[in-house]
Amino acid sequence: MGEVLSRRALNRATLDRQLLLRRAPMDAAQAVEHLVGLQTQVPHNHYTALWSRLENFDPEDFSARFERREFVRLGLLRGTIHTVTARDALALRPVFQMLLTRVLKSSFGKPLAGVDLEAAAERARVLVEDEPLTFSEIGKRLLVDWPDSQPQALGMVARHLLAMVQVPPRGLWQQGGLSRHTTLQHWLGADLPADATPDDLVMRYFAAFGPASVSDVQSWSGLTRLAEVVERHRGELVVFLDENGVELFDLPDAPRPGEDVPAPARFLPEFDNVFIGHRDRSRIVSDQAAQAVWLTNVPYPVFLSDGFIQGTWSLALDKKRTHATLTVKPFAALPADQREALEREGAALLDFHAPGAGHEINWGVHGE
Repeated sequence: MGEVLSRRALNRATLDRQLLLRRAPMDAAQAVEHLVGLQTQVPHNHYTALWSRLENFDPEDFSARFERREFVRLGLLRGTIHTVTARDALALRPVFQMLLTRVLKSSFGKPLAGVDLEAAAERARVLVEDEPLTFSEIGKRLLVDWPDSQPQALGMVARHLLAMVQVPPRGLWQQGGLSRHTTLQHWLGADLPADATPDDLVMRYFAAFGPASVSDVQSWSGLTRLAEVVERHRGELVVFLDENGVELFDLPDAPRPGEDVPAPARFLPEFDNVFIGHRDRSRIVSDQAAQAVWLTNVPYPVFLSDGFIQGTWSLALDKKRTHATLTVKPFAALPADQREALEREGAALLDFHAPGAGHEINWGVHGE
């Protein structure tokens, strides 16, 4: 029988792996690879996510590295958009092809009946390698060859069967743009590996999210049948139990600080993998947070206090970017020391997003 780890012990271990117990002196590429990517369904979320984790994070330098093609954004974990290094994009994208094919067929099987999927994907590849396109534009152009289908479904053929990256300026610091895509191979000038297994992905997950269960890694990745992968590597792992007796796997030398280690205040974007990276989210999602955030269809940026999600936040800039307002909404009243820590971290967040602007922090109550 393995050692039982309490909820707070799991919390502190996860925060340490996620670079949230203290800001790390890492380069952005090293951090993004350690975290196995950053979810960026909202295209600018990687800036707040990395600022909250790294010492001396420079958003303009990070943004420029997308233009230099050192980082890319594409569909990976759970089929959702992630920011990863170019190296990881090539290595990881084939691991998720089966998942993406399954999602395409389950979600769009009916309108794609009678469509030659391989031919449609190849036609889309030629189109986007000629010029980056939105999925809507791809679908409309493919409709010429498959007029009995639907443009949305045809656009999704490209999204799921090709390794498609979103090209700049979307995702650049303080810039925006439509979601235009080309293939990863065309963008990077490199081929995808022919063979791909999830083994390395699973072991990297334990390094960044452990200790964790088989269900946790499957929920995080969207992949199935990972129990056999974990069993192949059981001899390389240590085994713990959670408070409910569930087996948790981890790397032997990974940090597991004590449950009484202080945890700093942190502001995180919506969809951050730290709070959706486990099937059992109780290690970081409080019962109040689950009721307030996860039982609705509205995603919120959240803040951590004492290591757990304790409320939501939003940041508003006026059109001239001369005044910025941070609104902090706890789920319940916070102790004075936690509130003061959030004030300090909030002031730093405002300095990061709106340097030189006038700043204001407002407090409210989530749901009001």
